Amino acid sequence: MPDLDRAAEVIRHSWSTEGVIDYVKGDLWPDTPEQGYQIQSLIAGLRGEPVVGWKIAATAIAGRDHINVDRPMAGRLFPSICHQDGAVIPFGRNRMAVAEAEFVFTLGKDLPPQSAMYTDEDLADSIQSLHPGLELPDSRFRDFTLPGTAGLIADNACASQFVLGAPTTLDFDLLSLAEHRTALYVNEQEVTSGTGADVLDGPLDAMVWIANTLSELGVGLKAGQFVTTGVTGLPCPIKSGDTVCADLGKYGRVTATLL
Repeated sequence: MPDLDRAAEVIRHSWSTEGVIDYVKGDLWPDTPEQGYQIQSLIAGLRGEPVVGWKIAATAIAGRDHINVDRPMAGRLFPSICHQDGAVIPFGRNRMAVAEAEFVFTLGKDLPPQSAMYTDEDLADSIQSLHPGLELPDSRFRDFTLPGTAGLIADNACASQFVLGAPTTLDFDLLSLAEHRTALYVNEQEVTSGTGADVLDGPLDAMVWIANTLSELGVGLKAGQFVTTGVTGLPCPIKSGDTVCADLGKYGRVTATLL
């Protein structure tokens, strides 16, 4: 049985000091996704911050290939790593060094753990607003391709920095978002484009996935939290000094500058 408390402390310490962890397979790291989520929960307790949102990693094949995992993963977002449109964000020791354009939803209703599976209708009824999102993921592991699914779940699904755009003022149809085009710009140059279908066949499907995953874990989602549903297009390289923009077309854009 892995030492879950020690693993949580090692990751928390790395996160707070911007240190790195050299992954070595052994009795410290989780063997299963369930153990990974236990470690993630322990880290949240050690950080002592509220969970203001959730991220879904690896909803797209490109994202899974990039970090060498076999399924989507949920991760917690805390106030200290979330920013508003136009933020200036220290690039720091980010070794993953990519940006992602994402669909984000804020919840208007609680989705607590329950025995029944959540449905499309349940999620559609719970969503309050749609936002553009810009994620700058990173891992505490020096080589983030080594820990695998359980290890990167423990590493909070590679959450690092996130920028939340303003809610759209337009009406939106959740199902049609699967066909909606997105783009990512670096220094005003388009570097990738995608559609909502890149995330588990559509943002609504991604929301159903995380609602049921967190329900099974006994965690649930809360009104007021937001969920960023995963990369559209490709994760694209970034560096210190870049200005990055996630563009959801008529639904808005969100920008950050990296120091």
